[in-house]
Amino acid sequence: MKTVLITGTSKGIGLETALAFGRAGYKVFATMRNPEKASFFKQQITSEALDITISKMDVDIDASVKHCMDDIIKKNGSIDILVNNAGIERHGSIEEMSMNDFQSVMNTNYFGVLRCTKALLPHMRKNKKGRIINVASVSGHISNSPLGAYSASKHALEAVSEALAQEVKPFNVRVAIVEPGIISTQMANDISLDGSSIYPNSKRFGGLFAASLEIPTPPSLVASKIFEIAESDTWKLRHPVGPDAEPFLQWRASLTDEEYVDWNAASDDDWYESVESAFGLNARTALGTNTSN
Repeated sequence: MKTVLITGTSKGIGLETALAFGRAGYKVFATMRNPEKASFFKQQITSEALDITISKMDVDIDASVKHCMDDIIKKNGSIDILVNNAGIERHGSIEEMSMNDFQSVMNTNYFGVLRCTKALLPHMRKNKKGRIINVASVSGHISNSPLGAYSASKHALEAVSEALAQEVKPFNVRVAIVEPGIISTQMANDISLDGSSIYPNSKRFGGLFAASLEIPTPPSLVASKIFEIAESDTWKLRHPVGPDAEPFLQWRASLTDEEYVDWNAASDDDWYESVESAFGLNARTALGTNTSN
């Protein structure tokens, strides 16, 4: 029986990914910070008789990762697939966000992936087989205010995943990066519409998210892509997911850096109009207001 370990499975993409693998007959180790809050997940596991074990693991803490990984390896012997999904989002302007928030995002989204990867990689390398799937984001290529901290962590994850792929290919370990666009998760829905910042970007970008989520893309779509990658023989590194992912990436690639900065620094009226022209999204209406600067 194939085995998979997935981080951040309490909700959203992680939860759907665990269920997708479990329903396909995998032995799934689903990790999360607070298993006591996973009552709905536990009910699904029981009702569908899935071979899913929920384990407590905080990817932010070395000792927690080591304890959980050592226990799973001791009981199971090896893990065929690692899905590094755990992630958090903090948003705000560079000036106004606290250093604690910057550090928290990087600790979970980047260092958390490294902790888990380093714990399992020696076993995969020794066995000369394995797959590591890292859930990044379109934000790993496109940096928008007020998602500077989140984008930085995903850019870092993209870079280290690319380096890792080079190192482990001779050992028959495959690395893949999944790059979702705007997915209907709690994280996406929590993008603030607070207008209290001295910078307009937070409110404007919140409107873009709200407009996109009016036709939501479910996290199960990302889970399906992760499962597809795991089942395939592909060595393809990057996998954009969602109807807006590839268009966003292509649009950004069509602009010079200076044009992109100017686009984000435009007046409210010009910015809202350009969003509607480029993406067909009425970000202003999604905010519930028709006022302008």
